[in-house]
Parts: sequence; C-alpha cells; structure tokens
Amino acid sequence: MSGNHIGQRAIIALREPQGRMIAVYSAYSLHYVGGVGPGHVSADYYGIFAERLRDELRVAAADPPFVAMMTNGTSGDINNINFREPRPNAPAYERCRAVAEKTAREAARVVRGMAFRSGADLDAKAVELTLKVRKPTEEEKVRAVEIVAKAKGPIMRGLEEVYARETLLIDKYPDTVPVTIQVVRVGELAITAIPCEVFVEIGLKLKAESPAGKTFTISLANGYNGYLPTKAHHELGGYETWRARSSYLEVDGAEKILRAALRLQKDVCAKPTR
Repeated sequence: MSGNHIGQRAIIALREPQGRMIAVYSAYSLHYVGGVGPGHVSADYYGIFAERLRDELRVAAADPPFVAMMTNGTSGDINNINFREPRPNAPAYERCRAVAEKTAREAARVVRGMAFRSGADLDAKAVELTLKVRKPTEEEKVRAVEIVAKAKGPIMRGLEEVYARETLLIDKYPDTVPVTIQVVRVGELAITAIPCEVFVEIGLKLKAESPAGKTFTISLANGYNGYLPTKAHHELGGYETWRARSSYLEVDGAEKILRAALRLQKDVCAKPTR
C-alpha cells in the first residue's frame, strides 16, 4: 500500500505483494463538470476517470477486478467554468473526458512512482453535530408566497421564482439538522469526510492545522447538507450562499465543522503509526 498527496489531489494505492494492482483511491478538488447527454444519469468525470486509470496503468482483466475510485475533494468553490467569458458549446461528455483523461494520466504517473509498504495502522472516529438551519423571516415567507402565487408554474421560471419556492421549502425544514463528521487514518494519512460541498479554504486549513503527516478531505461524504461556505464567503454572497436546499446550514456551520474535524484528526493521530 502507498499514499501520495500533492496540492489539492490525493491518491492511495493498494497492490498485491507480487505487484498486481488491486485498487486506487483518489480525491480531486474540482466541482463536477457536467455537459452530459439530455436526461442522462451520469457519474460525470469521476466515472470516466476510473475507466481511464485502468487503461493508463495497463491493469489486465482479472477476478476480482481492479477498482479505481475518484472522490470529490474540497470543491464547493472550484470549477472549470470561466464566468468572465461565454462558455463555448461542446459535444456531450467532451468536458468530462478532458478532465478525466488529464487526472487519470497524472494519477497513473504518481502511482508508478510510489514506494509501497507492507501494511499500515488503521483508525477512524466520527461525531454527529447539531447545526442550525437558516430559516426565512416572516417577511421573507410572505414575499415568497406572493411570488410563487403569481408564477405560471408548476415549473418555476427565473431566479426570483426558483428561490421563492426554495424559501418556502426551507421553511418546512426542522430548526436543526444532524451533520456527521468523520476522520479515517491510514498510517500517517488522515482523511476527513464532510457531508457538504466544502469550500477549498476549509480543506486548506484542515491540511495546515492537521497533526497528521498528510491530510485530505472528501466532500459529500456520509450524507448531503448542501454547500459549506466560510463565514467570509457568506458576507461576500454568491450562489453557494443563497438559502435553498443546496445551501441552508447556519453561517457559523463551517467553523463548527472545522473545529470538530480538527479534534477528530487529533484523536485518530494520537496513536503511533507504522
């Protein structure tokens, strides 16, 4: 087994003692790409990455088969769109393939240069936080009801109608929700798992303050609690902070999750590693 972490992507590889690759687990801090076929259910570039990595590593078909995995890193505010310029049209899946092929080539290069070890200590801990939901005020609810009533529906058109409906839906949410934070240790590597679309600034802070030798974060793990902007980003505003089913945790949610994750990192790293 071997692990590698450079910048905002991370790779863990597992192979048999004789050298045959068993699995590669990776994380990359980029939002999903999109651009799939109409009405398609797609694994986006993550699925194509898994197929391309098998080819890049030239892993022969076997039983059990080689397993490649790509997880979503801290990508809540990182994507491949330049919002300052119009995005040119592209055939379905072209953008997914472009990202997948580049990341698969880089992952294969890193795996081929890894120094493998015979084993590693494992540990894992989790905690369930109770975080507040950003509920609308009475004035906001009255305005939302008026907007939805005037809409020609049932499909809402435009941002005003869409977010008016989201306001009414969030109003029906409970005042608080459970949020599970987890840290898994593999040798000297700590993997933090957060059930949100985590902003990259949070991932960088988790790396900078982690007691582990190497650290990376997985977004959208063990559930879904929407975007996780920092308090500073809430002050700036922007789509990821607009109250909706895609973004509803309290403004201080990121700081509370960060503190919980750092405590878990400290706990799982308390034991010596090998």
